[in-house]
Amino acid sequence: MTAPVDLELELIGRAAAHWPDAVVRDELDNRLLEELPTIQIEMLGGDDDGFRLDRVLVDINIYAATRGDALALAGEVHLWMLHEVRSSTTPTAVIGRTGTITRPAIRPYTNTALRRVGATYQIFCHPVS
Repeated sequence: MTAPVDLELELIGRAAAHWPDAVVRDELDNRLLEELPTIQIEMLGGDDDGFRLDRVLVDINIYAATRGDALALAGEVHLWMLHEVRSSTTPTAVIGRTGTITRPAIRPYTNTALRRVGATYQIFCHPVS
């Protein structure tokens, strides 16, 4: 039996390389306003076939200074997930199909000094053999 892929870690590394001017992370901290734009990638769970294939749910939130900036970056991330991440391989993971559970949309956030746009994706992957 093979250990499951840490898809959150995989996506954070790939997104950080793709958007070097953004902060890419799994958890937010108290310096969020100083680190805009921020791309937050979190695994929500999913399921597996009990052998190798995982179906992972991933939530991606974009934090930016303006609504337009947040929507624009969320659109870039959306295209990246559906066209570059899909059918790709890293040294540790094979990613097959990617799909949208919820498209990028404005999500409420208590700090009015920034805007948040989020989307949820479904990703099928397995470890490299």
